[in-house]
Amino acid sequence: MAETHQNHGHSVAAWTAVATLMVAAVLIAVGVAWGIHACQIAGVVLVVLGVAAGKILTKAGFGSEPMAAPPAPQQRAVQQRPAEGGRETPAEPAAGATQREDDGPRSTPQTASN
Repeated sequence: MAETHQNHGHSVAAWTAVATLMVAAVLIAVGVAWGIHACQIAGVVLVVLGVAAGKILTKAGFGSEPMAAPPAPQQRAVQQRPAEGGRETPAEPAAGATQREDDGPRSTPQTASN
């Protein structure tokens, strides 16, 4: 099923910022292509103004309402059964995997030293 998206950025603040940034991009591209430094500078000034206009209009109430983030998926907890005597046993590592000495038993054989 298709998800429903509310307003999806359809606000005065968003449209103003995007329109200003599009004009700025065209000015910068023309300035670079034809070597017109005035177009490049005007484009950079419009980039700053477009971002500022979007932020100011959003703070003035012309932006869309922020949406809540979707809930994070729950991680499956690994449950261990207590061994006899009430102490928990460490989980067995995967076949061929090794663990550090402080993490519990290793799956590879070790020699005992006296």
